Amino acid sequence: MFPIHLFVTGGTLDKDYDPISGELTFPASCIPSLLEESRCGLALTVEVLFEKDSLQMTEEDRRKINQACEVCPENHIVITHGTDTMVETAKALQHNSKLFDKTIVLTGAMRPYRLSQSDASFNMGSALMAVQIAGPGVFIAMNGRLFLADQVKKNLSAGIFETL
Repeated sequence: MFPIHLFVTGGTLDKDYDPISGELTFPASCIPSLLEESRCGLALTVEVLFEKDSLQMTEEDRRKINQACEVCPENHIVITHGTDTMVETAKALQHNSKLFDKTIVLTGAMRPYRLSQSDASFNMGSALMAVQIAGPGVFIAMNGRLFLADQVKKNLSAGIFETL
């Protein structure tokens, strides 16, 4: 078993409903609870880079993700990310020549982990499995499928990811 680095960047997966404001907010990351609940037995390092809705992500945020992946000693990386701009970030990572020998898998959720009927645990499990068996490259693990970064899009009307 090799070590995996899991970077948290926010997205719907990590949001929660605030009953006072009526908004979805970012409390402390749910990833430790999700992993514990799943009885995850992998050698994981979890690092929170930031907690943002992906529609609020900037090029500076993408540079931060890129740099974190570059200096990360592990060659197997999972990144939680909001689904709206996940493909954009995946492509930015794919074009970074310093990452060509790493396996990077982005994942997220259409519904927050803390709410019922979330796809968060399923997608996280898929990403953690994918990072162990895929070769070097940048991928997106959503809806039980693994996509190459430059061959996927989010279908807004169906609420799924699909091949271009």
